[in-house]
Amino acid sequence: MTLDEFQESFWRDLWAPADGAARPPAGLAVYRNTALKGCVDALRSLYPAVHRLTGDAWMEAAALDFVRADPPAGGELQHYGERFPAFLDRALAGGDLPWLSAVARLDRLWSESHVAADAPVLGLTALMRIDADRLAAAQLAPHPAARWQWCAEWPAFSLWQAARGGAADPNPPHWNGQGALLCRPQGAVLALEIGASDAALLDACAAGQPLGAALDGVHARFPCFDPGASLGRLLQHGAFATLTETSP
Repeated sequence: MTLDEFQESFWRDLWAPADGAARPPAGLAVYRNTALKGCVDALRSLYPAVHRLTGDAWMEAAALDFVRADPPAGGELQHYGERFPAFLDRALAGGDLPWLSAVARLDRLWSESHVAADAPVLGLTALMRIDADRLAAAQLAPHPAARWQWCAEWPAFSLWQAARGGAADPNPPHWNGQGALLCRPQGAVLALEIGASDAALLDACAAGQPLGAALDGVHARFPCFDPGASLGRLLQHGAFATLTETSP
């Protein structure tokens, strides 16, 4: 057995229930307890806003439930917990914290933006160099580090931002829907509140729509949409990496 095969077998046995019971095979209990603690600590680190908003005891209990239901595939935990927001959706359905999964998704998007590939940031001057017809036919590609979310029901961005910043009272003044854009234009992840139309424009660009069609589609859904202001805001924040002109 190779070292890789041994490690894979050990990790599989570590999480396997014995005789249908939710306990590790004999002799592995101490290792599993250590692994559980490591997973819980990783989730606390990866979801700091959730931890801040719920407290130590709640976060530990939720993290333990998640780890037992969805253990890691290996010992590398820096990217663990991708499905934790969906777990919170199910666990909190009909409960008192219906907004928490949206906050968790922002924690996750921050982590993804933080480790995403580097790429040049597209500036407004690149759009100003080409005429209107060519610009309408061109495609804007979101930056590899750009992540965004629109939450129609809850002020997830305000809750998340206040929790990440350690605010004494994270409750927002207004409980309205909010969007968030996370980018990394100069090495550090920056967060910006955006509206539903901004998020829709980013979705359209990510789907590869030509800019003109993307703007028309967003305007059809949001009659008050200001394309110039939206593009300027997103470009200034570093949301795009490339502009590709189509062949004539």
